[in-house]
Amino acid sequence: MDEATPANAYDTDVFIVGTGPTGATAALALATYGVRAMMVSQWSWLANTPRAHITNLRAAEVLRDLGLEEEIKLYAVPWDQIGDTLFTTSLAGPEIARLRTWGTGDDRSGDYLQASPCTMVDIPQTYMEPLLVKNAAERGAKVAFSTRYLGHEQDEHGVTVHLLDRTSGHEYSIRARYLIGADGAKSAVAENIGLELVGHTARAGTAYVRFKADLSKYVAHRPSILHWIMNPAANFGEIGMGLLRCVRPWNEWIAGWGFDKDAGEPDLSLERVTNQIRTLVGDPDLEVEVEGSSVWYVNQQYALSMSDGRVFCGGDATHRHPPTSGLGSNTCMQDAFNLAWKLAYVIKGYAGPELLETYSDERAPVGQQIVARANQSRLDYGPLRECFDTQGPDGIASVEAGLARLRATTPEGARLRARVVEALDKKSDEFNALGVELNQRYTSTAVAVGPDTGAEVFARDPLRYVQATTRPGAKLPHAWLVGANQHRTSTLDITGHGKFSLITGLSGQAWKQAAIRLNLPYLRTIVVGEPGYEDPYAYWARIREIEEAGALLVRPDGYVAWRHTRDVWNSETAETLLNEALSTVLSLQEDTGMTAEDTTIHAVTG
Repeated sequence: MDEATPANAYDTDVFIVGTGPTGATAALALATYGVRAMMVSQWSWLANTPRAHITNLRAAEVLRDLGLEEEIKLYAVPWDQIGDTLFTTSLAGPEIARLRTWGTGDDRSGDYLQASPCTMVDIPQTYMEPLLVKNAAERGAKVAFSTRYLGHEQDEHGVTVHLLDRTSGHEYSIRARYLIGADGAKSAVAENIGLELVGHTARAGTAYVRFKADLSKYVAHRPSILHWIMNPAANFGEIGMGLLRCVRPWNEWIAGWGFDKDAGEPDLSLERVTNQIRTLVGDPDLEVEVEGSSVWYVNQQYALSMSDGRVFCGGDATHRHPPTSGLGSNTCMQDAFNLAWKLAYVIKGYAGPELLETYSDERAPVGQQIVARANQSRLDYGPLRECFDTQGPDGIASVEAGLARLRATTPEGARLRARVVEALDKKSDEFNALGVELNQRYTSTAVAVGPDTGAEVFARDPLRYVQATTRPGAKLPHAWLVGANQHRTSTLDITGHGKFSLITGLSGQAWKQAAIRLNLPYLRTIVVGEPGYEDPYAYWARIREIEEAGALLVRPDGYVAWRHTRDVWNSETAETLLNEALSTVLSLQEDTGMTAEDTTIHAVTG
């Protein structure tokens, strides 16, 4: 258990460096769980550019659990407006292909609706961060801006963090039980604890220009937040296409294109970028208001571990990659969601400190996976780009030359068009990758895998399709139940929210009695079939993978911690099994010999 040091020996329980998606989500979750949290930023405010924007299903579920989903929707571009993605010579010019992305197509929308009670949305980081920080502060988290992290020391009982108030120049220290480094790709916290990162940095360069222009006549009838421009004006690099990203429909945009980083920084003069935007749009007279320009570099780097003692890192501090596949801020929020409940349980005395080691065990492999996926998604543009060879017979590249080849009424033209179809399908590994988002599996001591759990075999492509399962280490599947008010409620709504959930069926009364006897403050019991949890559609019955009097133990982050697939009719047997499972998952036995049953007393008196 966490040491019995008085709470007043600490200025805060958890100190967080960084107010981006990782830090703000951690502060929000901790405050929601009743844990004292403080986060700081060296800047005077939050994100000043729209950077991250896609919110995938798993991140949406995290926001739903934390009570922000509906508020996020007020500021987000809805699902049905984000996915009619063009591959075109310009917005005004001839199209080469379209792809229904983010599950919006007729062939995939059902998969997305079946997988989650949420929908994907697009909300720029300039809107997401203030919502996260506002709600964290409203729930009790402390926030300080213009405050720079200088360093820290940790000991057996806590962490002393050294800070600089950039406004006054005053240096001071904060004492906390734990420290979270959520300070981005140049993380000082990660550097100070010596996290080992493998991979490459700055392996390609991209120019981004933020601008305002009314492009509604080009896109409102085919709405999407991403459009790819296949044009000689923007054909450099491994993607080899220009990008027009909608920030706010349909008058705030980002234009992007690759550049040769070995030749130095690109020309981003007002004249140059204005002409480039007009070329990508295909309107030489377009009125453009350029708001700012920048360059960024493609990284392919991840941390082998994400913690050292009482210090934890997450988000871009531990996985650095391009925005392809839209995995960045989503993974950041999931890192925080995984860590926050574990910190809360150790601080409250519900779990042993070894539980905190499972954060790195579970999230570091995910970081490695998403770094590889994001970079592979860039490479996967190659086959499509190769189908549009713009080199003319005179050696001059032109859109017309590419279109002539692509539209040729010859065997070669037919083969080329078949290659377009094949290459376009490959891009679903990026743009319709439901499995990448929801098939993450955890292996750690916070997951108790029974002897009856063999190796998982995926029935369909694990990149594109989610495999709903209740096997330990998987996310609890979504299924619609019917609540006491006769409204539908998701299995994700009745679990989570800071507690473990024991799920059984009507004949699982032994489990219900076992939970009553254990009387744990962090455990709720859900008997599917009783009022409030009825299964008239039989959706749950079809996917639960346990007998009706079996049981599932679901963690606060929505992942299955343990299951007993066979019926149990004796309450004493159920109590023994449940107590053992909780003690294993919460690292209790290794710490002090306590079991889950003992934590009821400890939580009150410890």
